[in-house]
Amino acid sequence: MTANEIRASFLKYFEKNGHRVVPSSPLVPGDDPTPQKVMRVSGKHNDLDNVGPSFRHHTFFEMLGNFSFGDYFKKDALPFAWSLLTGVWKMPADRLVVSIFKGENGIPRDGEAYDVWRGLGVPADRILELGSDDNFWQMGDTGPCGRCSEIYFVRGGTGADPEIEIWNNVFMEFERSADGTLTPLPAPSIDTGMGLERITAVLQNQESNYDTDLFTPILN
Repeated sequence: MTANEIRASFLKYFEKNGHRVVPSSPLVPGDDPTPQKVMRVSGKHNDLDNVGPSFRHHTFFEMLGNFSFGDYFKKDALPFAWSLLTGVWKMPADRLVVSIFKGENGIPRDGEAYDVWRGLGVPADRILELGSDDNFWQMGDTGPCGRCSEIYFVRGGTGADPEIEIWNNVFMEFERSADGTLTPLPAPSIDTGMGLERITAVLQNQESNYDTDLFTPILN
């Protein structure tokens, strides 16, 4: 599949499953009278040092995602992802590994996500249990945050990235206050992300994002 076909099939899949397709917004907000001189590239989770040496990190990229604001949660979000990857795109299930939050810093293990993955047929030895650095998402020191569940594709071989994260399912569950207290949100939400450049490289069997049809015409 071309990158355009991958994007189109992603949108079609989620529209078919009750989602509204929302057009991508430009980097510079519309009708914003303030100066726009700088693109911020740092934050709580900062991959900036990977840009350049890595075949799969970019300062500017296209993110595919599905969102729910109180309509559905983990037991629907994870099957959506699994069905698209293995059913629509026919990715081999035995080359996919998932992760859940293991429980850390007083935040309990995500047993619900674990049970959903097992119900989808993912073997226990292909469910990684990781800590806050990998499986807890927050924009800053305060505000909405939550446990998450990532999906990895195992490329195999001895390449630069034998195992690559392709999808992050973020479960917006809590509100973190200034003193660190976590309060459950009244309407838990779903915020997922999958980089188009990265999934295109996987589906086109390329080691590097730069060897996909998103970049080769520019480089040529």
